[in-house]
Formats: sequence, C-alpha cells, structure tokens
Amino acid sequence: MTAAELVLKNKETKFSFELLPPLKGNNIDKVFKTIDILKEFNPQFINITSHREEYKFETNDKGYVEKKVVRKRPGTVAVAASIQNKYGIKVIPHIISRGFTKAETEYALIDLNFLGIHDVLLLRGDDAHKDKYPERSEDCNQYAIELAEQVNNLNKGIYLDGTSNDAFTTPFAYGVAGYPEKHEEAPNMDSDLRYLKAKVDAGAEYVMTQMFFDNQKYYDFVDKCRAMGITIPIIPGIKPITTANQLTVLPKIFSCDIPEDFAKELRKCKDNEQVKQVGIEWCIQQALDLKKNGVPIIHFYTMMATQSTRKVAEAIY
Repeated sequence: MTAAELVLKNKETKFSFELLPPLKGNNIDKVFKTIDILKEFNPQFINITSHREEYKFETNDKGYVEKKVVRKRPGTVAVAASIQNKYGIKVIPHIISRGFTKAETEYALIDLNFLGIHDVLLLRGDDAHKDKYPERSEDCNQYAIELAEQVNNLNKGIYLDGTSNDAFTTPFAYGVAGYPEKHEEAPNMDSDLRYLKAKVDAGAEYVMTQMFFDNQKYYDFVDKCRAMGITIPIIPGIKPITTANQLTVLPKIFSCDIPEDFAKELRKCKDNEQVKQVGIEWCIQQALDLKKNGVPIIHFYTMMATQSTRKVAEAIY
C-alpha cells in the first residue's frame, strides 16, 4: 500500500518520523541507532531528507574568487534502501527540485524503482545562498509542480530524452508540502493554497505540513484546504524544541511562529536541559490534542532530537 492508503486506513493515531542522511564521511550507524530508539512505536513510515549542494566562495592565491561546491549530506537513496532492507519499514525519500538537474532526478527515480521504493515526497527546496546568489537553471525543475509532472511522465514510461517504454509495474506515489502559516514567498494564504491545490490536482496523495507549534493554525489550515476542495490526508508535522537558540532559529528557517506562552517558558530556562524539558512538555500537549482531534498520524521532525521525540512518543502511544 502507498503511504496515503496506510494513513487512510488508520483507526487510531499512528507514528512517523523524519531522518537526515549522515554527514559526508560518517557511516550510517547513527541513523540505525535513531531508528532503534524509535522503532518500538511502530512507525508507519520514515522520511529521509534530501540535501542539495552548497556553494562556498573563496579567494585563491591569485586574488580571484572561486566557487566551490560542497554536498554535505549525500546518500538519500542509499540510506532509504538500507533502512527498508534492514527494518522492513516503509521509507519515503525526499525528492527536491532545486540543486538537482532533471536528469539527476530521473536517475534517482529509476534507482528507487529498482530498489522497490515507490513512495516519495516532492519538495521544491531552496536556492543555495538564495539571498546573495540567486540562481535559475533550465536544467532543474523550478517548483514541486514540475517535479510532479516529471514523476507522472515517468510513471507512464515517458523519459526526458523523448523515449517511451513500458510504465513501471508499481507507479510512484507522492506527497507534497503544505504550510499552515503560509510559505515564506507566497503573497498570501489564498495564493499559497491555490499552488497546493494545483499539486493535489496533479496527483499528490497526501500533504505533509511544515512544523508548527500552535495546533489551531493546523486546524485552520485543514479547514481552508477542505474549503478549496483538497480532500487528501493532511499530515501534521511537529517537533520538540531542544535548545535555546531554536527559539529564534526555527522561526527564521521554517517561517513558523512560536506562541508567546511557549516562548515565555523557554526564555525562563537557565540552560538547554531545561529548554529540552519544556520543549518535550509542549510537544506532548500538542500531540495529545492532535490525537484527541482524531488525526490519523503525527509526523515528528527529529532533527537529532531523538531522545526528546522518544519521550513524547512514550506519552502518546
């Protein structure tokens, strides 16, 4: 079954989480340790993030500025295959448009098909140094809707070079991102919802939300989606805050608000151990409320907060 089919069958709130591939040069042991800590909660699936290259601009010994490309976390496809092989848990690798050519995307999808992995999450991704060095490339899909079109074509056996072959025995099923507090580049929520509806109409089977810390914003978002005719599952994504700097870093990176009563408690903390405990307690309350309101699954953005995620899961499942 696809991820969406699993979610739609749920009679009670299930568990899922997201992992980062190891940094280049590290082995996969930390990934496995994270799964070992969380697998007892029977995750319906594990998401594996994908990361584009980053640019460094350095002055060489001749005084010229050179651009150096660094990819810090390669291996999304291989990590996904390793997890599925070792644990038998459904994996959902991220496929992002920015930073990958259409050909690289096609090869990744072909590899995933060979490996028996047919669920993916389609994301636009960000420009590298987007503020200082904007980029546009005809070789890349610019938006997730274009990724959806490429996946749809590949499901039909249509390749980038114009050749046609038999369709995949098992077509790719995909989800897309949704933003309860609006994507940072959208002029307004209505515009953002129209873009989301276009991705749903293209074939997305579920929506995975950006992290949020105020459940009412999720409920309002779901209501607005339903009013737009978006009927597919909308999976809430939450995260336990673990360090004091996340009070400012997370809103900046992910364009999400931290409620003042939560922020006030975080500001009272004397060290990160206290922050971690407050973050766990807030996340537990979020999860309990989501469960009470009948969400079929809660998705956790672990971001190295494995033990905190475990403590939340222990209180919920």
